[in-house]
Amino acid sequence: MSHLLLKNTLLAAIDFESAGEQRGEAAIPIQVGIAEMKNLQLNPSSFYRSYLQSERSVTWSAQQVHGISDDDLKDAPSLLSLWPEFQQRLSKRILVAHGRGTERRFLRAFPMHGFGPWIDTLTLSRKLLPGLSSYSLSDLIVQCNLYKTLDTLLPGFRFHEALSDALASLVLLQHLIEEADLAHRPVELLLAD
Repeated sequence: MSHLLLKNTLLAAIDFESAGEQRGEAAIPIQVGIAEMKNLQLNPSSFYRSYLQSERSVTWSAQQVHGISDDDLKDAPSLLSLWPEFQQRLSKRILVAHGRGTERRFLRAFPMHGFGPWIDTLTLSRKLLPGLSSYSLSDLIVQCNLYKTLDTLLPGFRFHEALSDALASLVLLQHLIEEADLAHRPVELLLAD
């Protein structure tokens, strides 16, 4: 990856939605979305989303955020059964997420997966757009006037839906690269620690 330019990079954004926090229990993923960008061009044919099997019910508060209910998860595959899909879509790519902590934590279901390195659009936005009142993904999309682009790429786009949020991370990254004129710079400049 040494000296790989951003304009020649293969990126995959990933986002998970969870069943919500419950006292004494870690969050568990119930939906995943993945989108790809190659050479700074989005590839709608690469879009992927799936509900995920859950051992417990979705909390009421989580349902209010993302609208996913236990009924949506009936017959959903387990996260582990999707290993071939994840391997195909995430291997040999730089991963992108807005606040990568949750995505990294859920990917630990695949020990020694080797996915990464990462670009975190939350960290990058704070560096390139200092002084904003909010760095939430939805607020950044609105502030950067990117909503129409997202709705064109993914009709029915809505925040807190895994594929929509993965795609929003890529569109935001594309915008930041363009605004800061970084396309001809090494990808290492944007990698998260």
